[in-house]
Amino acid sequence: MSASYRHVSVSTVGILAASVLADPTTVFAQEQDAVGSPNGAEIVVTAQRRAEASRDVPISVTSISNAQLETANINQLSDTTKVTPGLRFDSQGSAVQPTIRGVGTAITTSGGGPNVGIYSDGFFQANTYVSDFQLMKVSSIQVLKGPQGTLFGRNTTGGAILVTTADPSTETGAEFRVRYGRFDTLNSQAYATFGITDQIAMDVEGVYSYSNGFQANILDGDDHVGLRRSWSVRTGIKADLSEDVSVLVRYTHSQVNDPTSQLVNAFVDKDGHAGFFDKLSSAGKAIYGRNSSAGLPLVYYYAPEGSYATAPGQIALNTPVSFKAKSDAIQGTVKADLGFADLVSYSQYRQDKTPYYGDLDATALPFFQINVPVTDKSYSQEFLLTSKPGARLQWTAGANYFQIRDTWDVNASFGGAPFGDFGGSSTLTKSYAAFADLTYEVTDRIFVTAGARYSHDVVTDAYFKTNFTTTQYEGPNGEMISAASVPPETEIPVDDLKNDSVTPRFVLRFKPTQESSTYVSYTRGYKAGILNVGGLSQQPVRPEKINAYEVGYKYDDHRLAIDLAGYYYDYKDLQVSSYQNGAAQIRNAASSEIYGLEVQLRYKLSDAFNISGGAAWTHARYKSFTNAPYYTYCDPAAGAADPLFCASGAGTLTQTTTDASGLHMQRAPEFTFNLGASYGLEVAKGKLLLSGNLYFSSDFYFDPAEQFRQGAYEVLSLRAEWTDPSDRFSIALFGDNVTGKRYQTQVLFNTLGIGSVWNSPATYGVQFGAKF
Repeated sequence: MSASYRHVSVSTVGILAASVLADPTTVFAQEQDAVGSPNGAEIVVTAQRRAEASRDVPISVTSISNAQLETANINQLSDTTKVTPGLRFDSQGSAVQPTIRGVGTAITTSGGGPNVGIYSDGFFQANTYVSDFQLMKVSSIQVLKGPQGTLFGRNTTGGAILVTTADPSTETGAEFRVRYGRFDTLNSQAYATFGITDQIAMDVEGVYSYSNGFQANILDGDDHVGLRRSWSVRTGIKADLSEDVSVLVRYTHSQVNDPTSQLVNAFVDKDGHAGFFDKLSSAGKAIYGRNSSAGLPLVYYYAPEGSYATAPGQIALNTPVSFKAKSDAIQGTVKADLGFADLVSYSQYRQDKTPYYGDLDATALPFFQINVPVTDKSYSQEFLLTSKPGARLQWTAGANYFQIRDTWDVNASFGGAPFGDFGGSSTLTKSYAAFADLTYEVTDRIFVTAGARYSHDVVTDAYFKTNFTTTQYEGPNGEMISAASVPPETEIPVDDLKNDSVTPRFVLRFKPTQESSTYVSYTRGYKAGILNVGGLSQQPVRPEKINAYEVGYKYDDHRLAIDLAGYYYDYKDLQVSSYQNGAAQIRNAASSEIYGLEVQLRYKLSDAFNISGGAAWTHARYKSFTNAPYYTYCDPAAGAADPLFCASGAGTLTQTTTDASGLHMQRAPEFTFNLGASYGLEVAKGKLLLSGNLYFSSDFYFDPAEQFRQGAYEVLSLRAEWTDPSDRFSIALFGDNVTGKRYQTQVLFNTLGIGSVWNSPATYGVQFGAKF
């Protein structure tokens, strides 16, 4: 359970109500009143940028209510994988990168950007180093699956995640909860809201987290090497200027000190699937005395035993290893009823400083350590206009401007020497967009939707810096240029990159009954081209394009809800990264093909018993990828012209390429499912809610060449919470990963060593809560 807190929030985009796992005697009834449904709770989503019943929205959406967040022990945004089929949260170092239906990214470079957009109260989270945050006062979370290029834009080729929090209220209220668990993990959260006048409300919330961590350093026995602390404060003022206009201004400050993502140990090739000797000559294999890497830790071949760790939770690294984040955000939301439509303005300025130290060789040998201070400054402005409900024509239109200055300064240490300059890079990305989406009710049962977005993206004022180890860099046409005459730390400019794109959307929906809906849709996704400045290259990387076709069926009678979807993606020019000697190299995979099936359901068996679940089958393959990065030990018998030549000596790692056509896409398990249940009963005149959630993932690969595999695993969460008769105080016992299953949360691969980061073992604890 991570203690990092990276929280951004502003006003509610629309009305959101959902109950998947809830206490049926309280929460379910409250939501029933909120939506005015006599038979139960209506699930309302804003997937089309306006509030609509989920069953009438022709998009695959997983809607997670506040009640389900509690009962499934969801504390971080990344925990939503436990209740969302087809969603993964992976990391590349400290960069958090969601994947939906096999569409995601492992790129970490200046200006790289995500493939799945994360929005908190309408505001886009651009920096992947602060994409995972602790949740509090969340009304709901919506996971939109499939390209959302029309309504959300350039960074949503895989989908979008929408987090909605509560507005300040003039009705005074407060909440507090403190959670203590294994590994001396403490999480405390407090929230209060009150009225300054009848028209002005304010709220404030704070979070403090601490943990000793579960990792231990085998070199000195330090079992607090994973110690982490974080805190955050958020405040907002909302003013109703009139019956038709409101303004909400928020400020958020957060600080994180969490080394977990950098605490790697040596990846072990259990069954030889990594093939680190497969490409070597017979003479090279004879020198090593091996034909297979089965059972080997994939670090420097001659690293002595004791200089590396392999067991989950154990490390053997050079210090420092750390990740810190300091974020400040100012956000403003203006809402106005124009009579014929509703207008919302979203304005944000944000600054993130996210430095980290990493030991890239995954051993205690003093080969190579890196320090990367990443600084982001971003500004965004969006205007959103939506029609009033009730008319046959429903529409959404808007305009968006976004810019981010993304600067990376890189420092390195060789052989235990002090850190020195090792280069760096910077980009200024600007994006301009206009969009419209219209749905027309042809008859009471037939609806047609058409929409499009025009985007103009520019990457400008870009550069990378050479360092004392650089011998050459890549020119704008792919040619190699000697760096011998370029002084170290010289900023080498890169030409501006401009992309224009139109991302349309077409939907035909048929509503056979009031409780059901079917649809067929076509959508296009687009990820803007980027500059490979992190790979010391002046050559741009082409935009990604995805054409998505989906057919779906939804049913919801407030007791039983079922969502079915089948989809096919034609995915071209994937941006794929690899890492060599501290540089991030990015290339385009030619094409991929993805298709699959999904089902989600919730069922209210009785007033006391609810179940929910979902399953996703995803077939994701590279259709044509002839130059996929492939890692191997160098060949001591190879000549200098051979890519496997041991330039740094026998036993070191090197990178070559392989044909990955037909192989599994990285981070794309074929099968995932979740099953949750809750049961409420009266105990000691209060309410006891018993709940649990089981999540399963089949095996998958962290890389495109199928070298680094994670086997199938499951995660079981349990919770028992008692609320006193006044409904003010509660106490809960919880357990996460109660079976103690250990699996890798990331594999960091480069030519210095292959490192693993592991999940937490079983955790358990107690939580106290109060609300007034």
